[in-house]
Amino acid sequence: MSLDRRQLLLSGAAAGLATAAPGLALAATGDAAANAFFDKTCVQMLDDAPEFASSLGLDKGALAWRKSKLSDASWAGVEAKHKFCEDGLASLKALPDAGLSPAVKLNKDVVAYAMELGLEARPFKFGENNFQSAMSESSTPYVVSQQGGTYSDAGEFLDSQHSIETAADCDAYLARMHAVAVALDQETARVKADAAQGVIAPDFIMANMLGQMSGMLAVSAADSRFVSSLAGRAKAKGIAGEWSGQATKIVSGEIYPALTRQYETLKGLQPQSGHDAGVWRFKDGEAYYSWLLKAGTNTDMTAEQVHQTGLEQNKAIEARMDAILKANGLSQGTVGERMIALGNDPRFLFPDTDAGRDQIIAYLNQVIIDVRPKLASQFNLKLKAPVDVKRVPADIQDGAGQGYMNTGSLDGSRPSTYYINLKSTKNWPKFSLPTLTYHETVPGHAWQGAYLTETGQLPLIRILLSGFNAYVEGWALYAEQLGDEMGMYETNWAGQLGYLQAQRFRAIRLVVDTGLHAKRWTREQAIDWAVANSGRTRQAMTSEIDRYCGTPGQACGYKVGHNEINRLRDHAKQALGAKFDIRGFNDTVVKTGAVPISVLAAQIDALIAAGGKG
Repeated sequence: MSLDRRQLLLSGAAAGLATAAPGLALAATGDAAANAFFDKTCVQMLDDAPEFASSLGLDKGALAWRKSKLSDASWAGVEAKHKFCEDGLASLKALPDAGLSPAVKLNKDVVAYAMELGLEARPFKFGENNFQSAMSESSTPYVVSQQGGTYSDAGEFLDSQHSIETAADCDAYLARMHAVAVALDQETARVKADAAQGVIAPDFIMANMLGQMSGMLAVSAADSRFVSSLAGRAKAKGIAGEWSGQATKIVSGEIYPALTRQYETLKGLQPQSGHDAGVWRFKDGEAYYSWLLKAGTNTDMTAEQVHQTGLEQNKAIEARMDAILKANGLSQGTVGERMIALGNDPRFLFPDTDAGRDQIIAYLNQVIIDVRPKLASQFNLKLKAPVDVKRVPADIQDGAGQGYMNTGSLDGSRPSTYYINLKSTKNWPKFSLPTLTYHETVPGHAWQGAYLTETGQLPLIRILLSGFNAYVEGWALYAEQLGDEMGMYETNWAGQLGYLQAQRFRAIRLVVDTGLHAKRWTREQAIDWAVANSGRTRQAMTSEIDRYCGTPGQACGYKVGHNEINRLRDHAKQALGAKFDIRGFNDTVVKTGAVPISVLAAQIDALIAAGGKG
């Protein structure tokens, strides 16, 4: 492993690499040269993205200075990311493949792909389109949207990922609060510059984020989450200090004024905000969407290919659902109509109250408990993968996704966190929850992330570049399939329908995302199509469609990645015959780590060459 290398970085002993000369990678040959370059790159990435460092727990000891910083949110910060990729690719080009071990050659290919993808965003001088966004599922034409921006992210980040153990941690928290105000103003400047290019969020996104901002500003500074999180956690740890008063002063004197400036800027742009949803309306919109699809799928599939794949798979999954519905006496209406009726059946609904929300959290925890004993049938890997289940904070739920995962820290001090949006429990009939949970926790995101954080088998550069969307989301969708194959629905026909509904939903995403951004569908057209085919509530589908408008292409990675993993599994089965072991295959996919989905094929070929022993 690269445990020694990771420990070097964790301890801060490699901090000097951040200012090393660009030629560092050439100071040695072969693996040594490559690893020296990767070390330097890791330090620079973490220094430039201190929030990421905190999420991984890499902000301690000699690196504790990162804990008081936030990323540069200015346009100069975006250009610096492009320069980072340009310089990195030049160093990699000067590093010959000859003499590299297979593992280091794989690392080089992964880093090069990520940097090339980031550099390809350089022509699009608006929004959040760069190396970092491409590696974090957050590329977007809008610096601020209903689901992204400092106003939406900062409070939750500080509350959940900025640890509080000492007075120094509290001071660092306050320093980051000052930085929140700076970042808000940096984003506001970019919103104005983007508007001058005609890049303004559509009216429905504009209304949503203005509503969220006004709701935040209506909360007194002393009662804001910025203050309550710091004061509450400091008190719980017995850390003396007037933390509440200091934090309140920053909120009232810096954060709220900056947020008000951002709100007023957006409010002033609202009359120019049209209803067209797709990026086709921007200059070079077709090329821009092609890049977004590449960032989302890590393939060169065209919008038309993605669209047709979605239509075909939607029909195939619909046929499977139809058979199950009919077998259980539900034969009237379309599959979508029957699923809507099932979703409204009181047998499957939790009360739309705080008590009902608590029941959902308890149920999700039980789903995780129940699946763990089954994992041995699918993996030889022994991972702990601890998970906390939490509700999406109410102050950001209007724009947040329906469910998502934050991976735990590298040092194990913070487990993975599974967030579910409980704005309305009606969006979550009981039969829909197991498959979502397998996706987000085990054997999905939390399991795959646990391999990174628990085993120490991948070098830090690969952990930092673990955001290849089609692999990450394709694996999680494949994990839903494993839930079915492990027999989790043997006595739960409705749950199996929920699983197939979720699979069909990912095929639907291919259709509506490309429909919006390549075929010029309206928002309403996309919502209607999604509701009719998915059998989910209009409220849930409206939130989803708005998500695809805010982060085009990202939602296409799920089914594209899932398709490729299944294609590779079929290939391995055929090649290995009786030697095929599902545990060896699944372990290999997880142990490879996040890679561009096209790179995964070579690892499965190596598994086949080794006789199926992963």
